[in-house]
Amino acid sequence: MLSLHITMRRRPSNRRFFFFILAVTLIGFFIFSSASLGLLNRDGANYSRIVLNQLLILAVSLAAMIAVSHFDYRHLRRLALPLFIIALAVSLLVFVPSLGFASGGAQRWISIGSRTFQPSELLKLALIIYLAAWFSRTKVQSGNWQYGLLPFFLIVGVTGVTLIAEPDLGTFFILIAAAMVMFFVAGGPWRHLFIILFLTLTVFGSVIAVKPYARERFLTFLNPTENLLTSSYQINQSLIAIGSGGLWGRGFGRSIQKFHYLPEPIGDSIFAVAGEEFGLIGGLFIIGIFVAFAVWGLSLARRTTDRFGRGLVTGIVVLISTSAFVNIASMLGLLPLTGIPLAFISHGGSSLLFSLIGCGIILNVSRHHSKSSI
Repeated sequence: MLSLHITMRRRPSNRRFFFFILAVTLIGFFIFSSASLGLLNRDGANYSRIVLNQLLILAVSLAAMIAVSHFDYRHLRRLALPLFIIALAVSLLVFVPSLGFASGGAQRWISIGSRTFQPSELLKLALIIYLAAWFSRTKVQSGNWQYGLLPFFLIVGVTGVTLIAEPDLGTFFILIAAAMVMFFVAGGPWRHLFIILFLTLTVFGSVIAVKPYARERFLTFLNPTENLLTSSYQINQSLIAIGSGGLWGRGFGRSIQKFHYLPEPIGDSIFAVAGEEFGLIGGLFIIGIFVAFAVWGLSLARRTTDRFGRGLVTGIVVLISTSAFVNIASMLGLLPLTGIPLAFISHGGSSLLFSLIGCGIILNVSRHHSKSSI
């Protein structure tokens, strides 16, 4: 009787998280449908097609989340290495001339007919799964660099070289953040964390020194008032949009910046559109959504006794929430522009699909945690 009571008390947390994610994606679609109006005056834009396409992607992604939530996540441990190798191989296809698709100076997509696919989204999730599997059987807390720090650098380094070559620096540094948190949760010593941080900053400085694309974005971040019509254009238009929203915003659909001024109003600039239409209150509400997501997820990770499940939840939660905060911070001028989409809200089928698959894994861990904790 006690066992049944505990089961009934704990399992609703799965349903609450599911409905929370469902609500977030529907709110995101609501914002997206408004931001898409900004494309009406742009050549080749078809509002109905864009919105229906996003709705279709959302439906497929939610179905994938539900399916993954019923697949025993523990099977992923033995699939981790093959999945990581496949993800790396697919990511390298962006450099194949007949398959790779370039935009904005970056070679990040694979063209499949009339659609594009961003393999770095698959690579992010695959790396998290592989690191979780590796940490679950490796005692990094021992402080032995041969069995902890060195393999960690090799695993993350291979991924980093691939992403930097594209270049997709934003994704690389978000992955580093998630990997560091996973390393810490697995018991990695502080001195190793400081070494990882130092080397990450060294790589960051080196990339800025040798990559004009990265250097321009970093200099724009330091001095956004220069080159207002070129490199600083997006950040300044974003700040104008958010500032003109005031406390309560102009109202749904009434953004001015999205029509003529904001680049990528349905992409990485979508938070600026939301800030203009829903004001400071709306912006804080969006931030609050991701804070709640991070707190709930990390709380689940802390309660999970299975090391593999704990690593999975930690990595996925940090990955999604950090990417969201990086997007928002870049739109506010607090970080350099990265091109990272706003999770659950921005246009981008690959990002939405793998974010919701990640949520499906979190639901899966939560379900098995509820059963195994009785």
